[in-house]
Amino acid sequence: MTDLTNPNSTSKPLSSAGDATSASSTPPTILRCVMGSLIAAGFAAALYALTLSIVQTFANSPIHSDNVTAINIGAAVRTLVMGIVALGAGVFAFASLGLMLLAVQLLIQKLLKKPTA
Repeated sequence: MTDLTNPNSTSKPLSSAGDATSASSTPPTILRCVMGSLIAAGFAAALYALTLSIVQTFANSPIHSDNVTAINIGAAVRTLVMGIVALGAGVFAFASLGLMLLAVQLLIQKLLKKPTA
């Protein structure tokens, strides 16, 4: 904690919002954005393929039970599994798109930047 009675105190609070950004102060580059976008797109494609595989598996193996509660719980669990994997695929796809758009923005800013003499 900061000592309010001592004006020369330099101790900082344990967590502040500026700590995370000051630790990684390297500016984004076009290459880093494109590489990150490709990695995120790879994860999105893999999770999308996993989603299709899970959906196909669930469609080919229906729940066999006479108990209505068991059927409802099974349907809920299947929905949750499919939803989580599909959500992961969507998040990585949007991250990939955002990083690629950031790379385009950086490229445009670099091309429009006037050389100083």
